[in-house]
Amino acid sequence: MAKCDEGYLCDVCGQPVERLFESDLYLRYVIGMLDPEVLHTTPERHTRCNPALAQFIVHEKFTPVECPGDFDKRNLDPEFVRQREQLVSRGYDRLRELARLDLPIVDYPLPEFRGKYSK
Repeated sequence: MAKCDEGYLCDVCGQPVERLFESDLYLRYVIGMLDPEVLHTTPERHTRCNPALAQFIVHEKFTPVECPGDFDKRNLDPEFVRQREQLVSRGYDRLRELARLDLPIVDYPLPEFRGKYSK
């Protein structure tokens, strides 16, 4: 089977990433952490398969994820955690919204990140 026929497989667990709001790749894109030029070359994974980022999602439709070890948010500066939770949760909410919209990919990011990588 051709790679493009396989869909997007998680680089961590190997299972398909079936929904936009399950995508760590697109979550990082909408919150300004990923240049759109590398979307097609960056490995995909489920949001849950990246606990270092997923632990910051605070949303009623997302089951909390823990990230044991040095990067556990309980070991980090409370102000940093508050800011990161706000941003990543907004990004997750944006992905849920995008699943219902028909927008060009350049309009996916949160407003403050649209055009961040424009030349």
